[in-house]
Amino acid sequence: MYIRRISRKNKNGSVTSYVQLAHNERNPKTGNPQAKVLYHFGREDEVDMDGLKRLAASISRFLGDEPVASEPKDSVQLSLLDSKTFGTAYIVDSLWHELGVGQAISKRLAQRKYEAPIERAIFAMVANRALDPSSKLGMEDWVKRDVALPGVENFEVHQGYRAMDFLIESDVDIQREVFETVADLLNLEVDLLFFDTTSSYFEMDDEPEEDSLKQPGYSKDHRPDWY
Repeated sequence: MYIRRISRKNKNGSVTSYVQLAHNERNPKTGNPQAKVLYHFGREDEVDMDGLKRLAASISRFLGDEPVASEPKDSVQLSLLDSKTFGTAYIVDSLWHELGVGQAISKRLAQRKYEAPIERAIFAMVANRALDPSSKLGMEDWVKRDVALPGVENFEVHQGYRAMDFLIESDVDIQREVFETVADLLNLEVDLLFFDTTSSYFEMDDEPEEDSLKQPGYSKDHRPDWY
């Protein structure tokens, strides 16, 4: 069984081709093989070529063979040059703006003249700490090769240190504004505040009484003296 093309010459001299599904049978009188048409697909210029491809693929699947996909005439060879993760960084960036952190930092930066993108540098350090903690030197390769951070094309160590200097000067105001934004966003009422006193210590001029809650102890900063 096969598909064949036959051509007929018209009165005006033009040639029309037709596509048929046929198979050979032996003529009982002459004994010679002759084609028997099983199906007429019609004129060649009107044949549904995509339908024929689907038919060929269906026959291949029925026979257990994988159909050979034909390449488009104008196919383009593509090669992957780079790939970075983005989803988790996008979530961190969304929270960053939703909680007002970026806005609070940008408001303080407007009063200063920084050429470097300090707000994005701070965001990059926070994202790194949340997603893949590393040193600031290691962050250079992390941003360059592994992750696509919104608004951050590259990270340089000196930008990170400059950003930290800015945070030291402005951290109180930034923390207060972020707290107010979060409290308003979540409709919070503050009744109790917790402080981390891991590295805190207190000095006293007088020795405490024996039954007092204030008793001397060893500094958690491993200082050699007692308080």
